Amino acid sequence: MSEKDKSVEENSLDEELSLNGSGEDSDVSDDSQDEVENVGTPTYEELVDKKEELEGLLLRANADLDNALKRTLTEVEKAHKYGTERLLMELLPIIDNLENALNNLSENSSKEDKEGIELTLKSFESTLDKFGMVPIYPDSEEFNPEKHEAVSMEKDKNKKDGFVGNIFQRGWELHSRVLRPARVTVIKN
Repeated sequence: MSEKDKSVEENSLDEELSLNGSGEDSDVSDDSQDEVENVGTPTYEELVDKKEELEGLLLRANADLDNALKRTLTEVEKAHKYGTERLLMELLPIIDNLENALNNLSENSSKEDKEGIELTLKSFESTLDKFGMVPIYPDSEEFNPEKHEAVSMEKDKNKKDGFVGNIFQRGWELHSRVLRPARVTVIKN
């Protein structure tokens, strides 16, 4: 046989095999072929369940992302609002010293000295106010342990029990957060 005849014969055998199936028993029923095909294919119910599961995961992931975004925005807002807290706390002793200097000026001190200290103190206070820092000066207020620190008790018939007596040191708040409570005496008759 020539080589052309061999290739023609091989081609015809290949065609027969492909027509008969696998070339072995072509008696395989259509039902068994369907079962083989269905082994890897999920049912409609399985697909619906999987879809619902994935939708739930997507909803939870979106909710987690939204919560993370809100938390981040809150943290950034707090950082902007209270980021200067440490610096402002370091400035409080300077204000205390200016107040003490003003209160302890002798009678021999010049008017210019007093005015200079007052202007410096007012300038400091207005600068702190720009950053949201305000003094706690509890004159004639009821004692509030969140804003006041009781140093001692005193008697004063002109004031009610539980009210602030003398103020030793002003307190300070930054955006309604107490940085330093006011140091006061409390009336106890």
